[in-house]
Amino acid sequence: MSTDDLLAGRGVVVVGGSRGIGRAVSELLCTLGAAVVVNGRDPDPVNELVGSLTAAGGDAVGVAGAAGDEEVAAGLIEACIQSFGRLDVLINCAGIAEPPGSSILRITPAEFDTLISAHLGTVFHTCRVAAPVMAAQGHGAIINTGSVAFLGDYGGTGYPAGKAAVNGLTMAVAAELKAAGVRANVVCPGARTRLSTGPEYEQHILGLHRRGLLDEMTMRASLDAAPPAFVAPLYAYLASGLAREVTGQIFVAAGGFVGRFGRPAPQVLGYRDHSDSVPWSIDQLHTMIGTG
Repeated sequence: MSTDDLLAGRGVVVVGGSRGIGRAVSELLCTLGAAVVVNGRDPDPVNELVGSLTAAGGDAVGVAGAAGDEEVAAGLIEACIQSFGRLDVLINCAGIAEPPGSSILRITPAEFDTLISAHLGTVFHTCRVAAPVMAAQGHGAIINTGSVAFLGDYGGTGYPAGKAAVNGLTMAVAAELKAAGVRANVVCPGARTRLSTGPEYEQHILGLHRRGLLDEMTMRASLDAAPPAFVAPLYAYLASGLAREVTGQIFVAAGGFVGRFGRPAPQVLGYRDHSDSVPWSIDQLHTMIGTG
């Protein structure tokens, strides 16, 4: 089956779509026939990419600004509807790096708030505007960008917290909007971008390995990530009709690896019926938890 026109006629907003992974996504979506609103904080990269896409025969417009601002978020959705007559897909790729050496021992409240706003705030504001449009029309796809950093293995504070919150919000949106025909999923990408290259990044990864937070394989993969073009196809697939049954899932893609996180489920450590028993004692809890 040919996928050359897989997204033909679709109106797509790519937040953070002018650089890195977002740029690769924007380029691939245009190649597959989508009409794309390219967003980025800085006007110059936005305008450069839009010019490149349209020169190659693609359909694209640019809207600069940080989508963590609710007015910018609303403007992105409005631009898609006004420019292309429809909104089919929202893709959130925007993000910022944790400050060098960031730690719960040193980070300031302002730095933490900035990280949460850049990740969770951006996803919230764009989803809040897009969701009613998609629900009213009975179809749509939302693809948010998470990170395996939500597991805590890469250290940090606001970055893993924000990405974990993106996962939770996306799962809630997927559950609520499933009956309306709207899908929502997360991609946790691994790719070589300006945020994952350079001496400071390399020293950070090596330091995590020395502290025992990253194993040897993860460290080497983090230092030798594939280009963003290896991640972009998963976004395109989730945006397409081929993924019409896929919602409420968290994927990971890095180079040639594609995986899926299982839904967390509690491991039963003990059970008693509260209606005819007393609460667990501290010693009993220690037996179940501390010596397991």
